[in-house]
Amino acid sequence: MRIPSPVNRRQILILIALLVGLLLIATLRLMAGTGGISNIQQWGIASDEFSHSLRMRRVFAASIVGSSLAIAGVLLQSLLRNPLAAPDLMGLSAGAGFAVTLTIFLTGTILSAAAAAFPALLGAVIVLVLVYTLSQRRGVIDPVTMILIGVIVSVILGAATMLVASQMPDRGFGTSRWMMGHLRNDLTKTNLITASIAMLVVFIIGLMQSRSYDAGALPIDEAKSVGLRIGRTRLSQLLGAGILTTVSIILAGPIGFVGLVCPHIVRVLLGPKHLPLLIGSAIVGATMVVGADLVTRIIQTDAGRIPIGVLTALIGGPVFLILLLKQRTAQSDY
Repeated sequence: MRIPSPVNRRQILILIALLVGLLLIATLRLMAGTGGISNIQQWGIASDEFSHSLRMRRVFAASIVGSSLAIAGVLLQSLLRNPLAAPDLMGLSAGAGFAVTLTIFLTGTILSAAAAAFPALLGAVIVLVLVYTLSQRRGVIDPVTMILIGVIVSVILGAATMLVASQMPDRGFGTSRWMMGHLRNDLTKTNLITASIAMLVVFIIGLMQSRSYDAGALPIDEAKSVGLRIGRTRLSQLLGAGILTTVSIILAGPIGFVGLVCPHIVRVLLGPKHLPLLIGSAIVGATMVVGADLVTRIIQTDAGRIPIGVLTALIGGPVFLILLLKQRTAQSDY
């Protein structure tokens, strides 16, 4: 008997097309000049090593951030069986961002990427533990309760972050811009390599457990009947989402809606199976953030670059509203 392939030919072709799109956007970002679209003659591969290295690092960082957020979105949506779940909506981004902002306030210095790693991870883990604990009912996570708690925690921590930032007249503006989503320019090769390793480890584990995630979409009784350890699987999804959110916060601050929009787009293109969904979401997430960084380079303003988080919110906000309305309509029809 022939064993069916986890990825069919159509899905492979779509994944190749998505990868080509990412490479195209990344090439355009490497060619983007400093004068914006009005000075197109300045575009091209940078001749000096410093400019070329800076552009390469921004493309690499944006790819890691986008992939991390998109994969985290897949993990959370699989965990909660809800397409509206995302790192920024579950409080993970808010927890990491608040911890970094509070550390800046207490230490009196702007943190490097390496220095921001521990408080960001600690903030995300604390929120994870809080949301995970409060959303349990008789030892089992209640998805609806988890989403509500996550949103409430995000609102509270968002307000707390703005409060702390307002108490730093000398550093508050820079911190506020970072909280809008900005790729750091002080990232070293060590920072990028460490972040990429963390992202790849969670990604590979997700691919290895993709069949378990597929089984987790079944009713709980059926999932248990096929041997799925629901508690262990959900815990690994939570931890993986927390690590990936921390990686993105360290490299670029909170960037919203990537983890929401990208899995939904890929699910429409490739279907609900988690193996192609994880791969496709990683590619689309990287494309979205690299593309947003390209737009910030093209559009020149007197106040500096437009925050990447603003662009992703302008795209993701309407998509989130559409998904919410569709889900409400489906529930009403049911």
